[in-house]
Amino acid sequence: MMHWWWWNGGPPVPWFGMILAPLMMIAFVVIVILIVAYLLRAFGPRSRTSAPEKSPLDILKERFARGEIDRVEYEDRKRLLSTL
Repeated sequence: MMHWWWWNGGPPVPWFGMILAPLMMIAFVVIVILIVAYLLRAFGPRSRTSAPEKSPLDILKERFARGEIDRVEYEDRKRLLSTL
């Protein structure tokens, strides 16, 4: 036979237990979330930083260096880009 002695004049339950228990549950959930966030950030996929974007003039210089465009076209486009 089970006796619920705390209901019938047993020792009083401390009042701080009713406040501390929910706070401890909330703290536990927050700690778990922080640990998961840390692990995802530390071991998750890395974001790749792309190379800085090239300016149109840099691209034009590269095309001229590779021989894709001749000197006249290079100078014409360079003049056009300098007016923008």
